[in-house]
Amino acid sequence: MGKRDKESIYNKPWILQRADPYVYKHEDGTYYFTASVPAYDGIVLRRADTLMNLAHAEDVEVWHKHEEGPMSYHIWAPELHYINGAWYLYFAGGEKDAVWNIRPYVLECKDADPLTGTWVEKGKMRRADKDEFSFEAFSLDATVFENKGRYYHVWAEKVGVGKQISNLYIAEMETPYKLKTVQVLLTTPDYEWERVGFWVNEGAAVIKKNGKVFLTYSASETGIAYCIGMLTADENADLLDPLSWKKERYPMLQTKEEIGIYGPGHNSFTTDDEGNDILVYHARTEREIVGNPLYNPNRHAMLMKIRWDEQGRPVFNYDE
Repeated sequence: MGKRDKESIYNKPWILQRADPYVYKHEDGTYYFTASVPAYDGIVLRRADTLMNLAHAEDVEVWHKHEEGPMSYHIWAPELHYINGAWYLYFAGGEKDAVWNIRPYVLECKDADPLTGTWVEKGKMRRADKDEFSFEAFSLDATVFENKGRYYHVWAEKVGVGKQISNLYIAEMETPYKLKTVQVLLTTPDYEWERVGFWVNEGAAVIKKNGKVFLTYSASETGIAYCIGMLTADENADLLDPLSWKKERYPMLQTKEEIGIYGPGHNSFTTDDEGNDILVYHARTEREIVGNPLYNPNRHAMLMKIRWDEQGRPVFNYDE
């Protein structure tokens, strides 16, 4: 793709009003899409034979929130994963009578078709036996990735300091719904661009290439300051050792007012039909947000082609 132009489908609204977009390309080449829906009241999936056709595919609700208790409010950021022959949905949810009691939950489907199959609630994500801390506070945005035959879980969780700080943690997984190891702190909001409005690191996503594991995440409040940072580790390193990861000093992607993209963040990764690496992210197209940014629905899913530089690192550029 050359320079950004009017005919480009990149870096403009692709699927409207879908925050926290997640695209999964299955082993048979089929594409699946899920995201937070504006009402925050359930989980929808859509499927298509090509990445571009996801934009026109039908939404199918595969799970709806409870009427009360856990998983009854603020159903956020679902991700679809296929692990050991079964489908899993990881998402966060609050409670109707305690809406900020956000915790991570897991659904499992052992049928071949995740749109028509039966989804079983596996409950709250379980921490390792010796872990006294994980998932006890505001926890969300879980992602799963495999490296060297091991599965890892990365999530955001707040610690009780002042207005509370959202950090990213990692652990190895024992099963798709239980951790094997005690949490390790990956990153905390160290820099000014991670501390606008709230001190936030959240929304992790992983892409592996050129012998490296690249972990992106989102920072700051969910308005125009929202942006994407990155950590990098060698694929042969101990990924549970914080010193294996190098954090970028500056954001990898942020608001670009000249082209009308505000607050890019909470991305996932996929490949298009030609095998090009694609960044899937949400952003706004207006600078002024009407009402509370959390409940304004105008965060749209967008696509960006990823370029790889001479050092084998991803470049996220609106002009690519």
